Amino acid sequence: MTTLEDLLKIPRFSDLKLLTNPTKANTIVESIEISETPDVANFIPKKIFLLTTAMVYKDNQQELITLIDSLKEQEAAGIGIKVGRFIETIDPEVVAYANKINFPVVQVSSTQPLGAVLHQLLNYLWDTKTEQLSYALDIQKRFSNLLIHDVSIARFVADFGKMINTPVILLSPYRKVIAHSKHFTQTSKPAEYYVEQLITKYANWNEDSNTSFMIDDLNREPMQIAGFPVTVNSYFPHYLLVLNPQQVPYPMSEFAVEQACLVLSFMLYKNQKVQESLDFLKSDFLGQLVEYQQAPHQSKRDWLDLGTNYGLKKSTQYQVVYAVCSQTKTTATKIKYQQEESDIAFQWLSEALPPRIKNISIFKVKNTNHLAILIQSKVDDLEKILTELSLELTEKLPITLTFALGNSYETVEQIASSFIEAKTAYEEMLTMTDVVLTHGYHPKGMKSLFEKMSLEDIHYFCETTLKELAYPVEDSFIELRKTLQCYLSFQCEISKTAKEMYLHRNTIKYRIDHCAKILGKSIQDPTNSLNLRLALELSERSNQHQ
Repeated sequence: MTTLEDLLKIPRFSDLKLLTNPTKANTIVESIEISETPDVANFIPKKIFLLTTAMVYKDNQQELITLIDSLKEQEAAGIGIKVGRFIETIDPEVVAYANKINFPVVQVSSTQPLGAVLHQLLNYLWDTKTEQLSYALDIQKRFSNLLIHDVSIARFVADFGKMINTPVILLSPYRKVIAHSKHFTQTSKPAEYYVEQLITKYANWNEDSNTSFMIDDLNREPMQIAGFPVTVNSYFPHYLLVLNPQQVPYPMSEFAVEQACLVLSFMLYKNQKVQESLDFLKSDFLGQLVEYQQAPHQSKRDWLDLGTNYGLKKSTQYQVVYAVCSQTKTTATKIKYQQEESDIAFQWLSEALPPRIKNISIFKVKNTNHLAILIQSKVDDLEKILTELSLELTEKLPITLTFALGNSYETVEQIASSFIEAKTAYEEMLTMTDVVLTHGYHPKGMKSLFEKMSLEDIHYFCETTLKELAYPVEDSFIELRKTLQCYLSFQCEISKTAKEMYLHRNTIKYRIDHCAKILGKSIQDPTNSLNLRLALELSERSNQHQ
C-alpha cells in the first residue's frame, strides 16, 4: 500500500513538488495515468494519480477546478500538472480550491517529460507490488505451516507478533484478552492495560469494521492501535489489535493482517465446533437426568459416577438456575442471533461464574437457546451475584441475562425437581409486567390450576360443589361452612375437629350430617373431599376479589 506522500519522499522524484497541504497527501496510489481529456474521470478507476500538461486549460485555468472536482468524486489519488509548456505557473486559486477539498496537486518540472515520470513511477509501484506479493506469500507459507502443525491460538498470536515485529492482542467478543504476543512479557504493564484504556476511551467502538484508536503508552505518550474484526459468527466477532502499526517494518501489506484474521477465524471456528460436540453430550446428560428422575419406578443409577465428566460433584446442596437471554423486538425474530447470543452468554458464564461460586457446572438446555447452571455448594447472596454478572455482561455487549432459580435440595436425585422449579420460575417471569433479572420459584397449590379461569367459571364450580355453603350470608350456613372447612382440614376426624372448635363431638357430627344433606353427597368420599376442599379455597379467594 503506497501513498502519494511515500512517492514524493523518494529522492528520484524530488522534481515533483506538492503545492497543497502536505498532511493531505496520504491518499493511496495504485496506478498512474497520463491524459489531456477533460472528462478523463469517467474512464479511470479509483486511486489513480493523473499526470497532465493541462493543455486544454492554458487559456482558462479556472476550468481545472471542474476537473479536480470530477477526480475527487472518483477518489483519485491526486493530479500532477506539468508547467513550462502550456502553463507557466499553476493558478493560486486552483491550488487554494484543491486545498479546500483536500485534493493533492503536484507540480511537475518543465525539465521532466511526462512519459519518463510515468515510467519511473510505475516501475516503483510495480516493484513495490512485487515485494508486497513476495512478502504476502511468505506470510501465507508461515501461516500454513503453523496450521499444519495444529498450533494453539496463543502460539499463533505470539508468532504473528514476532513476524510483524509489533505487539498484537486477540480479544473475545466481550473484550477479554484471549492471547497476546510476547512483547508484553518484557514490559511493566500487561496487555489488559491497553485494552482497558481502549474500552474506557472508545466505549461505543464498532467491532464490525477496521478501526484505528489513539491511547497512551507506558510513558503517557500518544500511541496508535489498529483494530481488525475476526469473524467466527455473524453478530459477535472477536477482535485483533495491532499496536504501533505505523512502526511495522516495510513491507507489511494488509494481506498479512487479513491472512492472520482468516487463519484465526478458522482456528476459533474449529475450537468452537469441538466445544459444541462436548456441550451436546453434556446437554444430553442433563436431559436424561431430568427425564429419568421424573419417570415412575426407575431403577437405582449412580448419577455421580455417570456425571463426573460433566462437572457433577458429591455435595449436600444442589440447586439449578435457569439462564436466558432476554429478547427485544428486533432480536425476537432473529434465530441465528439468538443462538449466537446464547453461545456468548455460555462462554461468559463459564469464565465469570467459577471465581464467585464454587463447584458449578453449566449446561445448554437441549433444543433451546437456554442455559442451566447447576450449583453444588452453599452460596450466600446468590441473586446479588447473578444480578451483578448480568449487569457486567450488558456493559460489554447488548445482551441481558435473566436468571430463574429453583429450590436447593440435598441429593443428586432431586436435581430434576430443582430444574423443573427453575424452568417454572422462568415461565412465570415471561408473564410479569415488571422487568427483573432474577426470580425465585414459589410453590403453588392446586388452586393455581384455576388461575386463568374467569370468575364466572369459578363461581359456577363453587356453587355446584358447595351449594348454599359456597357464599353463605345467613349465620347458620356460615357456621356450617366453618365446621366443614375445619373437619376437612383434620382429615374428617370428629374428635380433632371438636377440640379445635371447642364444641362437643355430637355437635360436630350433627353439623357434618347437615352439610352432607345440603350437599347431597358423602363428605368422606376421597373425590368429594378433594372437590370440597378446592371449592372452599376458591370461593374464599374469589370472594376477596369482588
